[in-house]
Amino acid sequence: MDGKVSVGYNVLERMLLNENEKPTKLPLSLLEAITNNFSNEQEIGRGGFAVVYKGMLGIGKVAVKKLSETLDLLDQKYSREVQCLMKARHKNIVRFLGYCSETQGEMVDYEGKLVMADLRNRLLCFEFVPGGSLCDYITEDI
Repeated sequence: MDGKVSVGYNVLERMLLNENEKPTKLPLSLLEAITNNFSNEQEIGRGGFAVVYKGMLGIGKVAVKKLSETLDLLDQKYSREVQCLMKARHKNIVRFLGYCSETQGEMVDYEGKLVMADLRNRLLCFEFVPGGSLCDYITEDI
């Protein structure tokens, strides 16, 4: 584990042990490490705009929501969502642990030319709650 991953790993474990810890920025390398590089085996859910992966720590698990790279998510909108999640604290809300917002340059072929494209990584990390989605328990049969 490199230094960034090791520090982030310790931060996440401390957060799981202490509910008073505040959500924090997490490095992409950490989220890649705990989800086995976002492997299919770690996938626990998929929606129109994101895939959710189980992240494994020594003392517990987290859920890592990786927002679609093709989703044109404006930085301002993502920032507002993170701000709201950081303020939300209630016993009936899954605890938000942190976020990752990293942009990397990557050479891609665009109309026959190599161009530098920004690859945006936007992720959210939550406490893992076993039992599937709330949608599995809510029905319209009333």
